[in-house]
Amino acid sequence: MLLKRTIVALILLPIGLAAIFLGGWVFAGVIALIMGLAAWEYARLFRQGGFQPGTVLVVGGAVLLVAARAWNSFESASWLLSALILAAMAAHLLAYERGRDQAGSDFAISLLGILYLGWIGAYLVSLRQLPEGEWWLLVILPAVWLADMGAYFVGSRFGKHKLSPRLSPKKTWEGYLAGIPAAIIGTALLAALFQTWTGPGSAITPLRGALVGLVMGVLTTLGDLGESMIKRQVGVKDSGSLLPGHGGVFDRIDSWLWGGVIGYYLVVWMFL
Repeated sequence: MLLKRTIVALILLPIGLAAIFLGGWVFAGVIALIMGLAAWEYARLFRQGGFQPGTVLVVGGAVLLVAARAWNSFESASWLLSALILAAMAAHLLAYERGRDQAGSDFAISLLGILYLGWIGAYLVSLRQLPEGEWWLLVILPAVWLADMGAYFVGSRFGKHKLSPRLSPKKTWEGYLAGIPAAIIGTALLAALFQTWTGPGSAITPLRGALVGLVMGVLTTLGDLGESMIKRQVGVKDSGSLLPGHGGVFDRIDSWLWGGVIGYYLVVWMFL
């Protein structure tokens, strides 16, 4: 399993780095593709659980929100979100009229997918658009990964006390607590390395990297547990099988969704 995960990561890493440094519509296109695939998996999960979210609405809404964020940041948010909410309501009203008694629940699930994977996912684009956004992405996303890897290695060997027995039985408090210093130390070192390339005037410093690591280490596990909640409810182990060793796209980005939005506001409120 670890070998498969490593091979997939090594294949995708150069693509991700190229997209991050190219930025603009190249990066936005990659994020739109990722969120679109995750949205499709999200809708499929709930369909396996007996619900009928609007797959086209969820996927299309997620992609549109990412594209709109790349186009004019938050300027089109109000009318686009309003249009998507009304479109989802209209679609599920029609479904109810055609005999779907659970259309109200389906509407709520569709709306959640659009917002969670489209609105929240688009913060990765917003993060890239910040000054030195490419470097902030390369601090924040690795912080999430470092916390996850620290938790995995320590938890699998020394973990005894379950962190969330119902949502994720393999996660332990020992692993979770080990992931926090792994993220703090690793991200501080990354920030120090990046500062040698970005220059002394850069907003990225080892101390700020350590703070990012602390916040990511403490909070982004909730994104992983949130996706687990959905999978447990519908009785599915993975959201998909597109990424060998990782499961589906939604499985891979569950913590990054939290990292993107939290990281964006952390940078905007504290570092810029």
